[in-house]
Order: sequence, then C-alpha cells, then structure tokens
Amino acid sequence: MPDDQRLDGKAAVITGASSGIGNETAHALAREGANVVLAARREERLQELAGSIEAEYGTEALVAPTDVTDESAVEALVDGAVEAFGGLDVVVNNAGLGRGSGVEGLSTEDYRTMMDVNVDGCFFTTRAALPHLRETEGNLVFIGSFAGQYPRPSNPVYAATKWWLRGFALSVSAAVGDDGIAVSVVNPSEVRTEFGGEESFEERFEEGEVTEPDEIAAAVAFAAGQDRSMVSELDLYRRDKLSEF
Repeated sequence: MPDDQRLDGKAAVITGASSGIGNETAHALAREGANVVLAARREERLQELAGSIEAEYGTEALVAPTDVTDESAVEALVDGAVEAFGGLDVVVNNAGLGRGSGVEGLSTEDYRTMMDVNVDGCFFTTRAALPHLRETEGNLVFIGSFAGQYPRPSNPVYAATKWWLRGFALSVSAAVGDDGIAVSVVNPSEVRTEFGGEESFEERFEEGEVTEPDEIAAAVAFAAGQDRSMVSELDLYRRDKLSEF
C-alpha cells in the first residue's frame, strides 16, 4: 500500500475476526500499521490471532469476545476500543453466517439466527461506531456478497440479509458523507472459508478454485486506507462466476 494510505497508529474494530475473512482482515490491517480490536465469540481463537499479530507486525491487538446480536456487548466493544486507543478510525462489519436453504424448509430458528447476526449485528455495530468515526472522519467497511446483488435461489433469506446490508450501507453513506465518514461495501462471490452449512466452502472448494480470504482482506485494507475519496463498492468475483447466468 502507498505510504499515504497506510494505517499507522490507527485503531480498527473487526467483527467476526476469529476465522476466514475476519482473520485475514486483521492481518491485513495490522500489516499496514493499524492497532486492531478483534471481536468474535470464540475467545481462544482471538487470543491466538492477537498473539500472532503482535509478534509479526509489532502493532497492538485487543481481544474483545463479543456476540454482535447483543447490543450492550457491541456498545462495550466500541467503547473499549476507544478507551484503549483514544479513538476509532476503521470499523469492519464482517460478522455474518448462512443457515439452511430454501424458504419452505427453513426453520424459524435458522431464519432468526441469520437475521440476528447479519442484520441486527450490523446495525448495532454501525450505530455504536458512527459517533466515533465522525470524530476521526474514519472508514466504515461492510462485507457484502454477490448474493446481495443477484438472486440466490438456493437461500433467499441469506440473500435478503445481504441485500439489506448493502442497502443499509449505501444509505448510511449518503447520511454521513457530509461528516467525512467513508462507507465501503466489499462484495465477494464464494470465498474459501468456514462459511456454509453441513459442507463449508473450505471443504467444498480446492485452494485457488474460488476466492481466498486474503484477497477480500486486501480489498478491505485498500478501502480502509482511503482518506480523500472513497471506494463505494468493490466487487471481487471468481473469474468464471458470471458465466453461470
């Protein structure tokens, strides 16, 4: 990254940091000099990640076990980040999951879980972060999806949560642009992570067959480094994705 886009000394909160895109994003932002706040439910994984980041990059990594569906926990996450680092410059809304498949066979529990994490968690994090990002004219990054741009017949509810996220992010951008806050949405197609149902994308695809988490993390770091204009949306699709249509 060019020197004028590095994140030296800046503070970044990453939700869903314990694996996949979140894990790689923590590495990518720390590599550019950011101090990172690692939020997820799996504390042991966060501790391991924090140790590797501090050893490899010399930046600080704060472990913040957080359930993004709990609004008080999210508020504590953001307050803790500000207290630890004196402000907040970057927030990455990454926490998300998919459950079930078609509408008729989808349980209410799986429906609620997707809505709670993908929608409510995103809202709670954004609401808590905006006052602090306004002070720093910071960057708010959302991990969207190809499923939030095109129909996803295999799981309409998951797709709907990503359409919601995208609409929310772009509307928030319009609301806070005058305050100097940059809002970016990164839309991947399949990424080789733990995401998925009984068979994860990591299990389903061979290395290099679809997008890798570090590719998405690099896009997030690029978006987070903008300090004049902003990246509104950045699509990262595997090269054969559009041939499906």
